[in-house]
Amino acid sequence: MAINLEKITLEKQGDSHKIDLTKKGENASKEIVINLNWSQGETKKGFWSSLFSSNSAIDLDLGCFYALNNDDKSVIDGLQFAHGQGGPRNVSTRQGCYTKAPWIWHTGDDRGAAAGSGENILVNPQGLSELNRIVVYCFIYEGAAKWAETNAVATIKVPDNPDIVVEMGKQYSDRKFCAIAEILFGNDNSLTVKKLISFHNGHEECDKAYKWGMKWQAGSK
Repeated sequence: MAINLEKITLEKQGDSHKIDLTKKGENASKEIVINLNWSQGETKKGFWSSLFSSNSAIDLDLGCFYALNNDDKSVIDGLQFAHGQGGPRNVSTRQGCYTKAPWIWHTGDDRGAAAGSGENILVNPQGLSELNRIVVYCFIYEGAAKWAETNAVATIKVPDNPDIVVEMGKQYSDRKFCAIAEILFGNDNSLTVKKLISFHNGHEECDKAYKWGMKWQAGSK
């Protein structure tokens, strides 16, 4: 694990960092942000490179499994609230809800692959006492499973604390679904982020690996 004043990088699978939420600063009322950012890198140009290159835009999607202390649990990502299933922050939809349970809201699907694009999930600090755990994941909806070409980085931003960073782009796997990190909300008003980086063949397989016990059916955007 690498630490500096601005960020903490969880380098190895299983690395974790605990934050004491009782130490509230001036930004304590601000939301926790889970961000996934990626870039495609420079694509080769020219007739022959376009004819034979396997490079194509990779569409990454950020999502999460969540569980509340009352045993309610579900999943939020762009695939789940596609085709008009999204909504505003204060209305419960498959996009989540910011102002009441589950206190988690996905800001929307980003179909781009250019540097600076990304997706965000917001966690309302007013609901932390109701949250039990979150497993953050991403998956490649379109394109080959070329993780090393995405330069993807997941960042958990907790107000008044260094950013917690998990780099995705250094991994190699032919599976298109990756569990990135687990966030545990402790009874001692703490938050612990643990690096997972495990690859799966979709939501259902990841569900079984981390014992969520939900039922699945195919979806599309």
